[in-house]
Amino acid sequence: MKRILLIITFLAAAVTSFADDDIFSRPAEQALVVDNANAFTDEQHAALTEKLEAFNRETSTQILIYTTTDLHGYDIADFGQRLGEGWGVGQNGFDNGIVIVYKPKTDYESGRVTIQTGYGIESLIPDARCSWIINYKMIPHFRQNEIYEGIDEAVDACIAMTKGEFQPADQHIEHTAGDIAAIVFFLVFIVVTVLLALKFGKNHYTASGSSVYRSGTWHSSDWSSGGRSSGGGFSHSSFGGFGGGHFGGGGASGSW
Repeated sequence: MKRILLIITFLAAAVTSFADDDIFSRPAEQALVVDNANAFTDEQHAALTEKLEAFNRETSTQILIYTTTDLHGYDIADFGQRLGEGWGVGQNGFDNGIVIVYKPKTDYESGRVTIQTGYGIESLIPDARCSWIINYKMIPHFRQNEIYEGIDEAVDACIAMTKGEFQPADQHIEHTAGDIAAIVFFLVFIVVTVLLALKFGKNHYTASGSSVYRSGTWHSSDWSSGGRSSGGGFSHSSFGGFGGGHFGGGGASGSW
C-alpha cells in the first residue's frame, strides 16, 4: 500500500512539473495580452492589444500583459521572470521586453502584481521605478476594482520611461550612489568645460562643446523611443511573435 501511495505521489509531482514547464514554454499562438483571469472586457482587451502592438512596431520593445488566477506555487516575481524568459519577450540580443503579471484578489488571498524587465530595459526602468509604478499607478486602481485602468496606466508609464519622457516631481525614487556619482561627474564636466572655454577662447569652446555633445549618450545611444532605432536592424512590422529576449530578475512586485 505504501509503495502504491509513493508511486501515486511521484506521478502527481511529475504531472505538476510537466504542467509548469508547459506554462513557461513559448506558446504556438502568441499575443501581447493574455487574459486568463478574465480581467478585461473585449473592448479593454482590444485597446491594450492595439497600444502594445503599436509600441512594438514603433520601437521593437515588447510588453506582455498576463493575468492568471493560479501562480502554480511560484512567487509572482519568479513566475513573471520565468514567463518572460521562456516566451522570449523582447528581441534576441537586445532583451527589450517587459512582463506585467496580474493575479486578482480573492476572499482568501491577496491580489498580486509584478513588473519584470529584460536585461536591456533594466537601465531604463530600474527596480525602484517598477516599484513606483506598482504602488502609485496600479494598486490604487486595483483597490477600487479598476483593473484595466491600473494596467493601462502602468503600460503608459513603461512606455514613457523607455522613451525618456518620464520625469514627475513626485515619483518618490531615492537616488542611488550611482545616480549621485553621475550627477557629480556631470557638474564637474560642466565646470571644466567652462574653464577651458574661458582659457582657450570662444571659438574653441564652441567646437569642443559640439564635439562633446555629438559623442555623448544622446547621440550615440542605440536606444530610440524605448527600443533600437531604425538603424539598429529591426523591421517595424506588425506583431509577429516574441523575439527571444532574456530576463535576469529585474523588476518589482506588490500586493493589496
